[in-house]
Amino acid sequence: MALKVKRRLAAAKSHVPRRSKGHETTEAGDSVGRMRAVVCRELGPLDRLIIEDRAAVVPGPGQLVIDVRAAGVNFVDGLICEGRYQIKPPTPFVPGGEVAGVVSAVGEGVDGPPVGTRVFAMCGFGGFAEQVAVPAVSAYPMPAQMSFGAAAALIQSYATAFLTLTRRTTVAPGEWVLVLGAGGGIGLASIDIARSLGARVIAAASTNDKLAAARAMGAEGCIAYEEEDLKVRARELSGGGVDVVVDPVGGAHAEPALRALRAGGRFCVVGFASGTIPSVPLNQVLLNSRTVLGVDWGAWAFRDPEGNRTLIAEILALVGEDRLHPVAPVERPLEEAALVMTELIGRALAGKVVLVTT
Repeated sequence: MALKVKRRLAAAKSHVPRRSKGHETTEAGDSVGRMRAVVCRELGPLDRLIIEDRAAVVPGPGQLVIDVRAAGVNFVDGLICEGRYQIKPPTPFVPGGEVAGVVSAVGEGVDGPPVGTRVFAMCGFGGFAEQVAVPAVSAYPMPAQMSFGAAAALIQSYATAFLTLTRRTTVAPGEWVLVLGAGGGIGLASIDIARSLGARVIAAASTNDKLAAARAMGAEGCIAYEEEDLKVRARELSGGGVDVVVDPVGGAHAEPALRALRAGGRFCVVGFASGTIPSVPLNQVLLNSRTVLGVDWGAWAFRDPEGNRTLIAEILALVGEDRLHPVAPVERPLEEAALVMTELIGRALAGKVVLVTT
């Protein structure tokens, strides 16, 4: 596994994205605006991604165009481009699902937000570009104090963690929450939200840098789960067992995390960043009356858009009240999209990363 990651990183670092030049005029001979976009023309190795010059985006009815200033990069983006995710979009496509920027055009039937408004949005695809069109109802005005980078990095991680800890289960003050993958975007958001709810948090991660980030976010205890017995250490730190597990990692750490739960505990399945979907002994669920909960924020948001808007409004209110503290993401240029996704898949990054266009 380590050798594969090193090979991916070497290929991504040595790769200079090819620039595909588009037409500069329409068929009628009119000049058109241009913008750059990261394009996946075939599912496979990330070093096949290219940078294209494309015509400026035009909004359709009910849409607005965002001049992208920052785009959040997530683990799933790389899996989609490699063809290793359950969603396989038709090619070519522009990856990237969360953006922040400025509204530059609005389509027919759009009441707001108006041109010039700073917004952030989930766009599904199209985010790794200088412009993207989104349904107007998907765009949220940015808090005045928030940077474009912070806004672009907020949506997926914080919405997933908030749905987990306030909808799929409810965390009570004083409960112990064990967060796996604690140095990643969802991990750090889960720590921040759990702390805001009065919970006590144990962070588990693979490196000292990730554990340091988790500790800075407010984790009381830390477990280096590549070196320590996760179940034993989590039980020691929590005084007998944790109440909730948040697991965006899967793989070999899922079963010991399940066994670390006290009777009646809740295990939240958020994702499989390790690349392996675990099998767990269900007798450990039955004998201790534990609950296993699945969390798919994207699917839930699609089914319940109004509920999602309420969820995001609650997150923004807590940020405004200084009860949630999203960390400033690392900013990388748009041209490094392939390298950043390779590093995420290789679990070589802590925290959140955004691609910036200027």
